[in-house]
Amino acid sequence: MTIKDDGVYLIDGTRTAIGAYGGSLALTRPDDMAASIIRALLQRHPESEADVDEVVLGCANQAGEDNRNVARMAALLSGLDQGVPAITLNRLCASGLDAVIYAGAKIKSGLSDLVLAGGVESMSRAPYVMSKGETPFDKGIKLFDTTLGWRFVNPQLAQRYGSDPLGITAENVAQQYRISREDQDNFALASQQKAWRAIENGRLAREITALDVQVDRKTRQSFAQDEFPRQTTLQKLQALKPAFTPEGSVTAGNASGINDGAAVLLLASGRYVKRKSLQPLAEIGDSASAGVAPALMGIGPIAATERLLARTGFTLNDFDVIEINEAFAAQVLATLQSWRIDFDDTRVNPNGGAIALGHPLGMSGARLVLSSALELHTRQLSNALVTMCVGVGQGVSLVIKAL
Repeated sequence: MTIKDDGVYLIDGTRTAIGAYGGSLALTRPDDMAASIIRALLQRHPESEADVDEVVLGCANQAGEDNRNVARMAALLSGLDQGVPAITLNRLCASGLDAVIYAGAKIKSGLSDLVLAGGVESMSRAPYVMSKGETPFDKGIKLFDTTLGWRFVNPQLAQRYGSDPLGITAENVAQQYRISREDQDNFALASQQKAWRAIENGRLAREITALDVQVDRKTRQSFAQDEFPRQTTLQKLQALKPAFTPEGSVTAGNASGINDGAAVLLLASGRYVKRKSLQPLAEIGDSASAGVAPALMGIGPIAATERLLARTGFTLNDFDVIEINEAFAAQVLATLQSWRIDFDDTRVNPNGGAIALGHPLGMSGARLVLSSALELHTRQLSNALVTMCVGVGQGVSLVIKAL
């Protein structure tokens, strides 16, 4: 194992189990959730706590209890020294992935040696927000649910690019790439089946730290297993009605969920790894981001990965694991179609994806990095691709390298 001084290495990571909307994490504040995971990870590495340079978390909402820099709140609540700074990043669905990339860039530049990076989202606790009137005594006040999607849209932006809800963007992708309802449902079923296999054989348990959570006014319990996966069948998926247009193909069964969760990774420079004689899980490689049409936001991984491959010289054949966030089956299938990769290729989301596990927006990217690194390490593979689409038309891709 060759450790480069300016390399970026994943030392360890952990996450909560992913909660369903209104489920086991619904009474847990996002700052408390993230703080608990930070503390759990540091308890595994007590010798490194005093060396942490910064905390970087992704969070997509930031309209409620996660406002005013939830990373700083979580760092303080975790018991980290108040001298450790923290920053919250927002690239919507890829916020947690960008937190890893940002932390890696600071390490690679020499500005930091040890950073906690990850993401948090409580979609169950996302608040309603209300606009202020445009004029005194204006009664034309609008109320928005911040759980998901657009709010306070600029009229000029909507005129130029539209403001399609996320589900409609998936329908747009399905139409443009001719992705059938049958293929979407088959992909969704495969995601559920892979997730259940991973639960049963313990491959997901290795990522999770159990949290003691409040489930009602009188009861606390340990939450240690992802609760969103469903034991379903193709027939049940086919029976679901289209969720966004009467003649559409996107359903609640072939789309990701609305979920809660947090994940944190411990990233270190090669200098620090050598100094402390650490054994990293993986190396954080190059990354790329790209913009696409907002109405086709689901194809963001195509554009971002194209830039990544051009920059690194990798080809898709060089990746042993491909973790692509399953915002919608339609957009994953369109991406794989563009790459000429079969949806049942064993490299793709080997332990299931967001359709089965859920998609706590700010947390998901960090989970994908941890999942891919553990998969490479356990199976003694070489390289992984992590890629995500992003609302308002973006994509982000990252290379993970085994050691």
